[in-house]
Amino acid sequence: MRNLQCWTATNIGLVRDENQDEVKARNYNNCILAVVCDGMGGERSGSQASKIAIRELFDRFTAGYQPGMDAEQLRILLLSSVSAANSVIYTTARMDYRSFGMGTTCVAAFVEPGWISVANVGDSRAYLVQNGGIRQITQDHTVVNMLFQQGKIRREDMAHHPQRNMLTRAVGVERVVRPDYYRIPYDKDFLLLLCSDGLSGCCREQEILSVIQYNTAEDIPKALVELALEKGGRDNISLAVITS
Repeated sequence: MRNLQCWTATNIGLVRDENQDEVKARNYNNCILAVVCDGMGGERSGSQASKIAIRELFDRFTAGYQPGMDAEQLRILLLSSVSAANSVIYTTARMDYRSFGMGTTCVAAFVEPGWISVANVGDSRAYLVQNGGIRQITQDHTVVNMLFQQGKIRREDMAHHPQRNMLTRAVGVERVVRPDYYRIPYDKDFLLLLCSDGLSGCCREQEILSVIQYNTAEDIPKALVELALEKGGRDNISLAVITS
């Protein structure tokens, strides 16, 4: 199998005064861990939360990772890494009143030959592109998605609902965090996209897929940022692309 490769991009967008997103990727012996976080909170708290989350998650994962770990060991390590980030943000917010209520979304993916492991909290997403199609792996932890799952609103109502930006889960807001976890196989010709809602909130899946299909892998992050900016750039835009 060809070596895995990863490219990242982040952009403040056209409206916000500060980029509160963070994105990072690291190679572990031809396995890749990539993380996208979208901070929230007043003043600069959102930016602080996403920075803490990235730092703590990678520190915990790197300290615990060993080549050849099995699926259950990886699951425990990835989830405990998110929990470590949650604990530090939660404690930091309670030690400084100016940081109270800060938190961040988090989507983290560990890609190894043949398998993708994903943990997510909030509405930053993971998409798998293969066999000519695109599929959202993660579920948004939002009020509108909860209402849709309960049958209380229609899918077409979600984009314009007054609570469309309200999260039901975030890293650092509560003492204990409950990430979702997914482990899925992939074909040799695949692409994994992690992104904040600065991309997914303004671009349809087919638009994202078209950009991916008509660009080389290394040009995809820049092209997707440009797509979001063309759509108004109302939020920070961050993404990671992993492929072989």
